[in-house]
Amino acid sequence: MGTIEVFLIALGLAMDCFAVSIACGLVMNKFRFAPVFSIAFLFGLFQALMPLIGWLMGKQFQEYICHLDHWIAFVLLTFLGGRMIYADLCKRKNRTACKSINPYKLKVVLGLAVATSIDALAVGLSFSLLKISLWQTVLIIGVVSFALSWLGILLALRYGCRFKIKAELIGGIILIAIGSKILIEHLLTHSMQV
Repeated sequence: MGTIEVFLIALGLAMDCFAVSIACGLVMNKFRFAPVFSIAFLFGLFQALMPLIGWLMGKQFQEYICHLDHWIAFVLLTFLGGRMIYADLCKRKNRTACKSINPYKLKVVLGLAVATSIDALAVGLSFSLLKISLWQTVLIIGVVSFALSWLGILLALRYGCRFKIKAELIGGIILIAIGSKILIEHLLTHSMQV
């Protein structure tokens, strides 16, 4: 597999990071280097680590992971997205007891990083069957994911307020849509194989 193919795979894997980063950026009020860097770094790190883990696990566990990866991502993203929507609805009713997804909290960002990188685990399993330069591949995937995550946050910060978007509502919808996309793609792919 050549560098161009690896780059295209990296772009495909990073699209979820990009979309979730937009959701995070919509919730943030202003640019602060440390949280933006940590989100982009963790998204890039997990996107790079998951293919490595998948490659190490190899073919023997592929059957088990393929049956669970989509459900794990769907549940995590739907839960986090639902929390964001609920928080937005609570704010509209002037309830202060609601808690929103907070992209400044490490455990939230880690949850999002894991949820968006589950697909990369499956890709790593397929890498174990190919002749590739594993370290180069993992590096490209991590760098592309980092860059697109950073870009997603910046775009949301710059243009989210301009259009007076309901940040948490839109962000929640994005997370649920990504989780649903992952689930539907897997179910459609699985039904075509039967």
